[in-house]
Amino acid sequence: MPPKKTAKRGASAPMKGPKAAKQLKSEEKDAPIPDYISSVLTCGQGDVGQLGLGENVVEKTRPAAIQGYQDIVAIAAGGMHSVCLTMSGKVLTFGCNDEGALGRDTSNEGSEACPGFVTLPKKAIQVTAGDSHSAALLDDGSIYAWGSFRDSHGGMGLTIRGKEQLPTEILPMFKVTKIASGTDHLVMLIENGYVYTCGCGEQGQLGRLGPRSANRNSRRGLSALLTPGLVEFKITRKIECNDIWAGSYCTFAKHRQKGDIYAFGLNNYYQLGLEDTAVYYFPQRSKIFSGRTWKRISSGQHHSVALDDMGQVFVIGRKEYGRLGLGPQCSDAKELILVPGLSSMKCVDIATGTAQSFAVTDSGKMYSWGMGSSGQLGTGNESDAEEPVLVQARNLEGQCVIAVSGGGQHTMILAVPNVRNENSS
Repeated sequence: MPPKKTAKRGASAPMKGPKAAKQLKSEEKDAPIPDYISSVLTCGQGDVGQLGLGENVVEKTRPAAIQGYQDIVAIAAGGMHSVCLTMSGKVLTFGCNDEGALGRDTSNEGSEACPGFVTLPKKAIQVTAGDSHSAALLDDGSIYAWGSFRDSHGGMGLTIRGKEQLPTEILPMFKVTKIASGTDHLVMLIENGYVYTCGCGEQGQLGRLGPRSANRNSRRGLSALLTPGLVEFKITRKIECNDIWAGSYCTFAKHRQKGDIYAFGLNNYYQLGLEDTAVYYFPQRSKIFSGRTWKRISSGQHHSVALDDMGQVFVIGRKEYGRLGLGPQCSDAKELILVPGLSSMKCVDIATGTAQSFAVTDSGKMYSWGMGSSGQLGTGNESDAEEPVLVQARNLEGQCVIAVSGGGQHTMILAVPNVRNENSS
């Protein structure tokens, strides 16, 4: 097993499954007509099996399809592992399992690189992935997670017991409606609108502990970090939220009544839309993000990408490697800026990697931009892209991309057959 690289890796915030696909035509009249067929494609670095293409595939610069699974409805790319959710509610994982991020037995040689199922007590309806942890929201509102968090001192464990090789329940006694994973933290939205967090808090991403308490060497130690705690909003201590998103080192929460966006965590390049380049340990209303209806916010290491209800894509934060998609002459963005290369299109999904950005249009096309050093942009080379580039590959012909997830050094793509083209042919 190749050693882990030392650089922190972005994680993806949570992916939602698609609506039921239209029935597809069958070539044989008597053959059963499936209700839903999907393809999972991956590209980028595959040195520890995170591409799901076998242990001998160490890199793909264009998307390649994982064989044998056609009922995937949601995807989540972690630092060096991948998670998939099937239509029947089963969870599939592959990639690096050094910290237990796969949640299953991988003692057999080569089993990490081959997709395998995680044993859970009930049907899962959402999955997320961080650097070295994974989580699943079950249909009864319970959460199970596995793997480990890390901070600047090294491994923290997932719970106060240490790392968890198999799924363990998190936040029992509450019914959860949504989960989100950052690089090393987990965010949970419960049914009454309150937000709970656990994991690493060094960059303020937990939103409930000050600078001293957010360090494992504080009086309460790891317990304060790994035991899920309630995020309190200073204006009324508790406010009701109806959506959450986790960035690599930050968290966003949407006020249920007003629609305002509250943010906390690392803001060194204004990626939270807050005024000062500082670490925000407690929720702050982001004036820049508030006032618009957001469908999704995704944040990488030092930048954020946001998708509004009109299908427009905005960016903010650090410019290096082209991650903003604003061209080679752009500056760091302190305000939300509409991505010109996508302004004439309606987008339905977005994602970020550490220094990458992705967007999916309503016509099923996928665009990528930013750092391409490991081929994770899917453009066929390892060059950086300063502006959105259409991802084209033989495996995407006749396919309609519906979701994308950016990992540490790899990317996952979810696609379904392009029914409109088939019906018109």
